[in-house]
Amino acid sequence: MALFVAVSMVACGGEEPVTVEKPKVEKPEDLVVIENGLYTEYYPGKKHIKFQGQQDEFKQRHGRWTFFSEAGLELSITHYIHGVKHGHSIVKYPNGNLHYIGEYDNGKEIGIWKMYDENGVKTETDYGNIN
Repeated sequence: MALFVAVSMVACGGEEPVTVEKPKVEKPEDLVVIENGLYTEYYPGKKHIKFQGQQDEFKQRHGRWTFFSEAGLELSITHYIHGVKHGHSIVKYPNGNLHYIGEYDNGKEIGIWKMYDENGVKTETDYGNIN
C-alpha cells in the first residue's frame, strides 16, 4: 500500500511524464517517389538517390536507369525497353573503378563485354552476335 501512495504522490506532483520518442522507421514505399513516369528511390533518410529511371505505362523500367551508392557515386547505368535490358550497360565498383561494360539485346548479353577486376585489370568475354 505504501508503494501505491508513493507512486500516486509522484504522479500527482505536477511533473510531466517523460515520453521517449521512437526513431521513425521508413517503410520502403516512403522512399519511392514517382512523378511524370520518373521513378526515384532513395536511401533511408532521403538524402541520396539509390535508383532513378523512367517507367512505361505499366510501371516497368523503360529507358536509362541509374544506380547510385549511398555516397552519391554513380555505380551503374543500364538501358531498358519495357522492363527488359536492352542496349548499353556499365557497372562500377564502389571505389569508382569500372567493373564491366557491354550491350544487351532483348535481355541477352551480346558482343564483347569488357570486364575489369577492382584493380583495373581487363578481361573480355565475347557473347557473339544475335541471329
